[in-house]
Amino acid sequence: MANAKGNPVSTRRLQLVWSIKREPVAVIRVAFATTDRVRVNQHFGAAEGFAIYDVVPDKATLVGVAEFADELMDGNEGKLSAKVDFLDGCNAVYVTAIGASAIKQLTARGIQPIRINEVDHVDVLLHDIALAMSEGGVSWIDRAIAAQAKSRSDDRFAAMEEEGWEG
Repeated sequence: MANAKGNPVSTRRLQLVWSIKREPVAVIRVAFATTDRVRVNQHFGAAEGFAIYDVVPDKATLVGVAEFADELMDGNEGKLSAKVDFLDGCNAVYVTAIGASAIKQLTARGIQPIRINEVDHVDVLLHDIALAMSEGGVSWIDRAIAAQAKSRSDDRFAAMEEEGWEG
């Protein structure tokens, strides 16, 4: 190809990184015990609601919201099962307080309970999670990413096994 003066023209191509559709390396699913979806302001056992987000290093997406009826705090262990069931598949849940029974049920499902101060805003926490996904150093996030990588690797080898080995 030549320009108007007959000189060769090199071909250049521009592709914006954000326009390339790629599956994220990992997705962290995290829940917040909240009444207003703005700040974490609920004890796990008495939580009136939860907001669940999927977080990747550059964004967070709201994927679920639940509201629960007011329940007594003490002596009502059955109230936990609906909340734990709703959080199934989450990597962590942020709360202002949590009892030992709830901690046991959550950790049995692989959900990390995280106790924080009432003043913590959901947007700030989401930013911190996304940053930790990029930089590492937060143990529960590092474990969740490692588990997802192992799962993808196991899936790849299972698919190869189904195809058969012919050589």
